[in-house]
Parts: sequence; structure tokens; C-alpha cells
Amino acid sequence: MNVRASLVILLLAVVAAGTSVVLIGSGDFSMTPGEVVTTLFGRGTFQQEFIVTDLRLPRVLVGLLVGAALGVGGAVFQTLSRNPLGSPDVLGFGQGATVGALTVIVLFHGGATAVAGGAVVGGLLTGVAVYVLAWKRGVHGFRLVLVGIGAAAMLTAATQYLITKADLVDATRAVVWMTGSLDGRDWAQVRPLLVVCGLLLPVVFAHGPALRVMEMGDDAAYALGVGVERTRLVLMGSAVLLVAVATAAAGPIAFVSLSAPQLARRLTRFTGPNLVASTFMGAALLLVADWVSMEAFGDRQLPVGVVTGVLGGCYLLWLLVSERKAGRI
Repeated sequence: MNVRASLVILLLAVVAAGTSVVLIGSGDFSMTPGEVVTTLFGRGTFQQEFIVTDLRLPRVLVGLLVGAALGVGGAVFQTLSRNPLGSPDVLGFGQGATVGALTVIVLFHGGATAVAGGAVVGGLLTGVAVYVLAWKRGVHGFRLVLVGIGAAAMLTAATQYLITKADLVDATRAVVWMTGSLDGRDWAQVRPLLVVCGLLLPVVFAHGPALRVMEMGDDAAYALGVGVERTRLVLMGSAVLLVAVATAAAGPIAFVSLSAPQLARRLTRFTGPNLVASTFMGAALLLVADWVSMEAFGDRQLPVGVVTGVLGGCYLLWLLVSERKAGRI
């Protein structure tokens, strides 16, 4: 990792931390950044500690962890597929988690915990299905993208079918969940995210050098001693689980996993997978989008998934134009 990449990671960490402080201080009971920091160190009033610790800090932590999980998941899949469009949004893993959650809502009328579990199971099953269907003497980038796009289309149709079969109450719950939001998140969502990210992020980072070698092609990686299929399986499994747990915690947050790795690559000008930079970029992107959703529309607060969808759609159009001009599509 070069000096520029290290500085970009440091800058993204500062942006994420600063946005976190601003978000914690925003709301009907506003607080200055100094008061937020003082309260975080246990020196605030009882009212401030309740608002920060019980109400606002969990939301911010969920945003940080979900953004980080989506960012690194996108970097893994874009590198494995060797395609800037090969993100979990496009390959169907987010849609699989959505179908799992909606199945629990519509068919079993489950509560929040059951819905989160359904999202994780749906994402994992989709990952297994895509891997198996894309396998032919190994999983290669172009085939992975084609199978993923097909899976995403089928799962989107399944989502629409489930909504049409739901009663009014369940359909409303499903649509609200599908917008993707950090509202009402508490420590019950933070803990599993901390566990999964704490276990899997080091695994992904440890396989970063092997992933960089695999960018040169499977044959070159084999020649250099990389266990290609084992590495690919570990990375895909870790990335799918990260994306599934992130979706379970906040609903489907669009385009963070697509845009974070590419933005990190452009800032660092580093040709490798950019796993660490993508992690911090995802966290910073989601928190900034959450701040925009809270502050940019007056008294009307939008779900963060709506903001990331709009911004991500604009980014996707720009990316397609850039790739077309470069002759890659």
C-alpha cells in the first residue's frame, strides 16, 4: 500500500468519524460536537447520555458497520468478477436477502429478529446457488456475472410475487423494510454486526495479497502458488455473509457496494483490490447519505436507502459512460 492510499484511508476515517459526531448531535435535541464527545467519554448529563448511548449511537454504529460490510463486499466481488459492475447489487445477493426477509414477513408474519434471520439465510442460499451454477472447472468472472444477473432477475420477480400475495399490513411492512433505513436501529442490530465484521473483515484482509495475484488470472495465480479455488470460496463466502448480515440489519441499501470500491480506487490510484480503502469508503458514504437524508429535505426525513439509490443511480450512469468511452463495454 502506497503513501497516497494510506492518506486516503486516513482521510476517509476522519470523514466517517466527523460525520458520526455530527449525526449523533443532530435531531430535535441538538448537541454541539463538543457535547457529543464529552458525553461519549461519560461526562454528559443524564439526558445527554440517554439520548447518545441509547438512541443515536446505535444508529450511527449500524451505519458504520453496514457501510463497511457493503464496501468490502463490493470490492471482493468486483475483483473476483474483474468487472466494475460485478457488485452484490448486480449479482443478486442483496435480492436474495430481500426474498428471505419477505418470505418471513409474508408467509410466517415473523417479527424483526425472524426477518433478519430470513435475510441472512436468503443471502447465503443465493450465494451458494450462484457459486454452484457458475462453476465449470472453477468460477470465472464473466460466468459469475451472467449467473448473478440471471439470479437477480429471478429474485426480483419473486419479491414482486410475494408482495402481491401479502395482505395490506404485511405488504406495508415489506415495502418499508425494502426501502433500507437506519431509523430505530438499536444495540440488538449492533451486536451481530460487530461479531460478523470482527470475525470476517480480518479474514478478507488477510486474503488481500492472494486476491491481488488472482487479478492477473487463475493460471498466473496457480503458478505463483495461490490456492485459487480455496481463496475464491473463502472470499465469496465471507463477502456474501457480510452483505447478508448488513442487509438484515438495515434492509437493502442500494449502490454502496457498487460505488464504494470504484471511488476508493479513483482516490487511491491503487491498482489492487483496495479492500481497506473500500471498507472505509463504504462506511463514510453511508453515513454521509444518512446525514443528507436527515438534513437536506427540511422536516421530511427520507430513508437512507432512497438517498443512496438516487446518488448511486447517477453514479452508475456516469460509470457506464466512462467504461464505454474507455472501450471496455
